[in-house]
Amino acid sequence: MAGSTRKKKNSRSSRGPAKQKTHGNPQKAHVSRDPAHVRRVTVGDWIGAARLRTLPLAIAPVVIGTGAALIAESPFHGVIALCCLIVAVAIQIGVNYANDYSDGIRGTDDHRVGPARLTASRLVKPRTVLTVALVFFGIAAAAGIAIIVRTGHWWMALIGVACLVAAWFYTGGKRPYGYAGFGELFVFVFFGLVATVGTTFVQSGTVPQESWFGGVIAGLLACAVLLANNLRDIDQDRLAGKRTLTVRIGRRATQVLFTALVLGAFAIVAFLALFYPLAWLTLLALIPAACAVLIVWTYRAPRELVVALGLTSLTSLAVAALLFWAFTG
Repeated sequence: MAGSTRKKKNSRSSRGPAKQKTHGNPQKAHVSRDPAHVRRVTVGDWIGAARLRTLPLAIAPVVIGTGAALIAESPFHGVIALCCLIVAVAIQIGVNYANDYSDGIRGTDDHRVGPARLTASRLVKPRTVLTVALVFFGIAAAAGIAIIVRTGHWWMALIGVACLVAAWFYTGGKRPYGYAGFGELFVFVFFGLVATVGTTFVQSGTVPQESWFGGVIAGLLACAVLLANNLRDIDQDRLAGKRTLTVRIGRRATQVLFTALVLGAFAIVAFLALFYPLAWLTLLALIPAACAVLIVWTYRAPRELVVALGLTSLTSLAVAALLFWAFTG
């Protein structure tokens, strides 16, 4: 009897540890880090998770859109412009925290390079990160409602809802479009065209061609930033099953596309300079842009692409500021 009991025990142990049950919905997946080794969260961790390097992408379209609104000899609407800025920045920060939450509970961020991931590192409870993301979405919604009340364009509430839905489903939900290679498309539409043209319209009631061109410029540079981010994470994303555009087309094609997006933005700037001579000064922003392109083509470690991402983001803000000057000078 003792021998047979030993055999049963041995046979059980030979099977190895029992497999842990996982929920069918990846949104319910557990975070894989051991909480025993987790340090306390700091203010710096929260700031890092907000990904301040990406905030110029939210500011740039508002600056360009406001400059385009002033072309139509419309008076400067400071309150509306400020509300547009709050909407854009709050959505950007909300998206960043929502991504931290969604990617963290899926396990996509377990070995990510770059700013601290609150959820994946278990510095903060996932529900807390989600709550903060929703608070920023709420701030954006409140500022958006203020714009609608001030302008009387109630139909724009539909655009606001579309922006929030797109922000959440980038990495949230069962089938996030960011995991299917459509992130760049939505970034171009919402952080380029919608943000720029919308800012112009609510201030002037019209949309001049300069606003559309500016929206394309902002959208192209925002897409370039996302490409640099996804190029940095290509190996981890491939292992995690995150099929970003970069994972789908590969490193070399991503490098080519990144370069084309940056050069395409400056080609449109050069076209605008034919009508607004001060816009030639915008080509000064080619200096950080060229450095970013060089890094994307010559990087040896993924961390170097964080610098390229930051330079491209700052390029977007510089281009926006100089275009504003060109439009209003």
